[in-house]
Amino acid sequence: MSDISELETRITTALERISNGLSALPAQATGAADDIARLTTELEEERTANRQLAERVKALQQSRTEEVAALRNEVERLTAQLSASEEVLAKLRQVNADLRANSNALRDAVGGGLADAGLVNTAMATELEGLRVAQSADRAELDAVLGELGQLIFEKGLKPSGSAETGREGADA
Repeated sequence: MSDISELETRITTALERISNGLSALPAQATGAADDIARLTTELEEERTANRQLAERVKALQQSRTEEVAALRNEVERLTAQLSASEEVLAKLRQVNADLRANSNALRDAVGGGLADAGLVNTAMATELEGLRVAQSADRAELDAVLGELGQLIFEKGLKPSGSAETGREGADA
């Protein structure tokens, strides 16, 4: 982009020097006046083309800036989504490890003929926590899918339809 700006400046400067040089020359003959008129017209055409190029460069720079901002927002959104998914996955792994350890302890106790109610309660609580974390993981995955669908709807300019518009509410009752 800086090359275009530099070339633009150089062309403008050269055109101005040509214009100044042409206006300083005395009209030597009738053919010179025609040449001056033709060159002046060409000079104005070049200036117009130069202005148009400058406007195009500005438009491209603005478009590029907007695209970069949109991409940054998308990366931030996806990073947050990934972070949330990683947290849920870490919890799920921890609960599964706890459940395995408690199941092994319960198995050893039952194998030894010692049915400990505390171990059974701990196993049940750990399993319940595992189910909660699994539900939380499912919810995070569902939120990710809904977020992507919402983004696609927003990009396409569509309006989401609710269940009241379909006339199907209460159909399962």
